[in-house]
Amino acid sequence: MAHDYFAGDNRTQFERMRAGDLYIADDPEMAKAHLRAVALTDAYHRAYVAADRAAFGILADLVGTLGDGAHINPPLFVDYGENIHIGARTFINYHLTALDVATITIGEDCQIGPNVQLLTPTHPIEPGPRRDKLEAAKPIVIEDNVWLGGGVIVCPGVTIGKDSVIGAGSVVTKDIPAGVVAVGNPARVVRSIA
Repeated sequence: MAHDYFAGDNRTQFERMRAGDLYIADDPEMAKAHLRAVALTDAYHRAYVAADRAAFGILADLVGTLGDGAHINPPLFVDYGENIHIGARTFINYHLTALDVATITIGEDCQIGPNVQLLTPTHPIEPGPRRDKLEAAKPIVIEDNVWLGGGVIVCPGVTIGKDSVIGAGSVVTKDIPAGVVAVGNPARVVRSIA
């Protein structure tokens, strides 16, 4: 790295990441937390396939919060798991990718289609810092009773308001208000829900 981006900052990279600041993903604590998440997602998948009652206990250990009656069809893919909070009665279909470098909050009674991506990481636009492997993250909030169609991508820092529907294949780059249908790339509001 040609430039000392962290001069005078004695925090670890993991501490910088948790604070939402720029960091480099080379911290042993990050690696340990990530490997824990990989092991738990694998254990959850195996227990689920075996119809083992322990599956949901494993899932509860993986994520930060798992509301009553919440369900996730495996496989799922996460960075850390502990930064994901899922409300009661939410259903998440196959192949969720939730890159939870920052917090991902999913409200109650949500419906998440297959192959949805919730992506909190960001990278610098400037080529130098990006080449030097700097990154950061912004939280994602999915409020209560939201439906994300299959293949939806939610970008860093986005909030989707309660009762809204995001059409299949949409890319959500900006906040979506409550009670609307939004579709497209980038997703745009096409109508209100009465």
